[in-house]
Amino acid sequence: MAEKKIPMRQVVADWLNANMAEDDKIVVLNADLGGACGTQGLSKSWPDRVFNVGIAEANMAGVAAGLAAYGYKPFIFSFGPFVTRRSADQLAISISYAGLKVVVVGTDPGVGATMNGGTHMPVEDAAIMRAIPGFLVYEPSDNEQYEKALPAILDYPGPVYIRQARKMTPPVYPALNEFDLLRADLLREGTDVTLITAGLEIDQTMKAAALLEQKGIRAEVLGVHTCKPLDVETVLRSVEKTGCAVVCENHSVIGGLGSAVAEALARTRPTPLEFIGFQDCFGGVGPMPDLQEYFGMADHFIVDAAEKVMQRK
Repeated sequence: MAEKKIPMRQVVADWLNANMAEDDKIVVLNADLGGACGTQGLSKSWPDRVFNVGIAEANMAGVAAGLAAYGYKPFIFSFGPFVTRRSADQLAISISYAGLKVVVVGTDPGVGATMNGGTHMPVEDAAIMRAIPGFLVYEPSDNEQYEKALPAILDYPGPVYIRQARKMTPPVYPALNEFDLLRADLLREGTDVTLITAGLEIDQTMKAAALLEQKGIRAEVLGVHTCKPLDVETVLRSVEKTGCAVVCENHSVIGGLGSAVAEALARTRPTPLEFIGFQDCFGGVGPMPDLQEYFGMADHFIVDAAEKVMQRK
């Protein structure tokens, strides 16, 4: 199947629309951002199963918990910082502690928020959700993968947090026949350094690998769509071959994918690491390429980090 050239928010909206026709237990909640998150059209097709709770994200999580307790399958949507920072206690206690299944979709992670600026730019959402017991944390790589992931996310026995872009994203998988929610993807084979990446940062990482190839450096690239639980086996297999790694993420270097990798390798195989991402700072305002440059996430920063970490082997 060719990559669908639609905004990523439309992928989940289309999937929900099709599956709500088959499963009358699927319900959708939004916090006054149905238009921005792409779910507004669902309210016309399913007016009795799509709920706008207003700008009350914590309440939305509580309502979703109540619905889940009665056998419904809630999907809740808002911008990433609102659905995580504002709702953390309800996500932890009302949903996960209670053993309920809710899918939480936080949109516009990191630089994807662009002109909405630092207040709307989640750079710590994965860290928050990784720290809540029981939650799986998934970040789509592209539309093709996301469409394959959604059935697995619905079937997953625990609550799930999705770091989802809203707008158009570069294709990573022109054709994807198989998908495993719990397994990382080998995007490029290499022997000299491992580049571990996810989501919107995959594009810059693949460009960096091509630049490194021009310098005679063979970089292996892993796309880690699920940072919790981390696919330690695939990460370990790669770094045992290359001896060093750079983690490239559209998130703070504290608490997200980089931390997950560092924690795992500290237990199993201490490895020289470098980290690309937000360096303990808030986001900003601007077009995505400008933000990637400003926050040190563009391809040439990854190249520099790879050359630096290789010297530490």
